[in-house]
Order: sequence, then C-alpha cells, then structure tokens
Amino acid sequence: MGKKIALLGGDLRQVRLAELFAYDGWEVVTWGLEKGRGIHPVPLDRALDCAVLVLPLPVLKGGHWNLPLTDTVIAPDEIWKKIQPGQLLLGGAWGSLADTIRREYGLDPVDYYEREDVQIANAVPTAEGAIMRMMEVTEHTVQGCCCLVLGYGRIGKVLALRLQALGATVTVAARKISDLAWIGAWGLRAVSMSEVLTQPDDFDVIFNTVPAQGLDAERIRRVRPGTLLVELASTPGGFDKNAVKENNLHIIEEPGLPGKVAPLSAACAIKNGIMEILRERGETV
Repeated sequence: MGKKIALLGGDLRQVRLAELFAYDGWEVVTWGLEKGRGIHPVPLDRALDCAVLVLPLPVLKGGHWNLPLTDTVIAPDEIWKKIQPGQLLLGGAWGSLADTIRREYGLDPVDYYEREDVQIANAVPTAEGAIMRMMEVTEHTVQGCCCLVLGYGRIGKVLALRLQALGATVTVAARKISDLAWIGAWGLRAVSMSEVLTQPDDFDVIFNTVPAQGLDAERIRRVRPGTLLVELASTPGGFDKNAVKENNLHIIEEPGLPGKVAPLSAACAIKNGIMEILRERGETV
C-alpha cells in the first residue's frame, strides 16, 4: 500500500493528525478542514481516491457528518457509495453505523477509538481540559475544592487523581465493588453509584463521565445551589437536564474536550493507534 492518506472532516484533531502524517513522509490530502487550515486541501472526489481514509471522532454527530471546520453540507450516504471495498476506512466511535454500512455498502469500517491505548491516551486531555474549564467558570482554586466524579472508567480515573494531586477533596461514585476498592486504595472517598446524593451533600463541582443518567430529578434537587455541573459524557449524559434547569444549576457540557484543549496530544494518540492498526494488518508503514 502506498503511503497516501486522506483526512476527511472533523475538528482540530484531524488538522493536527494530517500534519503529523505529513511530517512522517506520508502523501496527505484533506477535505472539510478548511476553517482549521487543513494542509493540502482537495475536492472530495480526489480525497476519496486515497488508499487510507481517516474519518473524525466521532464520525457522525446527531446523524450528520462531523464537519465543524467547513460550511459544506453533505449526506453521509453520498460518501459511502463513493468508497471502494479495498480502501481502508478508519473512523472513531462508529457505533451502530458500522454495521449499517457493512450491510448496505459492503465496506469494512475500522474503529480506531475502540483501541484501549487510544482511549487511555484520550482520557488525559479530557481530564485536564475538564479541570481547566472548571477553573475558568468558578471563582476558586482546585485546592480545597470539594469534587464529585461520577464514574470510574478511563476518564474518571485520570480526572480523580489529577484533582487529588491539585489539592481537591475528591469523592468518586462507581458501580463495581472492585472499582470502589481501588478508589479507596488511592486515598479517595468512594461511594456506590446507587447511593450517591441520596442525602444532601456539599460539593462545589460535580463531573460526569458516564453516558447514562446517574443523577435523576430527585437527586438533582439535593445538589447544593451554586454547585457547578460538568458534563463530559456523550448523549444522553449523566444529568437530568430538565431538573438542572428547574433548579437553576449551572451546567457546562464539554464532550469532545481533547479536540478543543489539546488537539495535538489527541492527534498523537489517534496516529499511534492508526499505525498499530496498519501494522496488525500487515501493511508496510
């Protein structure tokens, strides 16, 4: 396979990813990145001639192409029907879309975001970006701040330890008994997700990392007025949005933080994942 790659749409992560591949000697073209000054822009048909096609993370948002850096509007189906089965089609967080295009178009999409190494690396800019946004919005330091982190997955683990290192008092809510044990072992306060906010508490900031509602209307009513809610998970998120509004709580929704606060670091993680995929497929890189 020749070292020719196309970056199609996405945010600044894809802009930086194109630059990283070009630096390594790949022949790179971009489409849909003009507002981010994507290198070597070409028309869509020319981009789709490349052997390796890299789509955004996530590929779609709300059923539409993830194209924040272009004014171009195009239906996803217009892309699929122009791709040949022999091309390597890479994207992030395909979800059920992957099965659909396999069935309807005979393509074989590969999800670079399914890789554990990519997700772990992605957790770092997410956690650091969340703390940065917290400091921008609130009027106090991280030190002495009373924080609740919902979820102990990759992002929850990194975020809780970063907050602790900066002097915050950190409580982490999780479902698994083993996770609760690890939370306690790291010197953090552990609470079962089923018991979180069953009584009024005094948190300054609540971070959600779980893409499922953890704080329903009843629990939202127990949140102290003035508490900042930080949503890091994808839809539907962890907070009952109607209850948040009814209780006049301040919420900031920040999915996709790596592309906003650390696109180069996020791009490095994606590039490393793609290179491993190529090696695993026996491609010459």
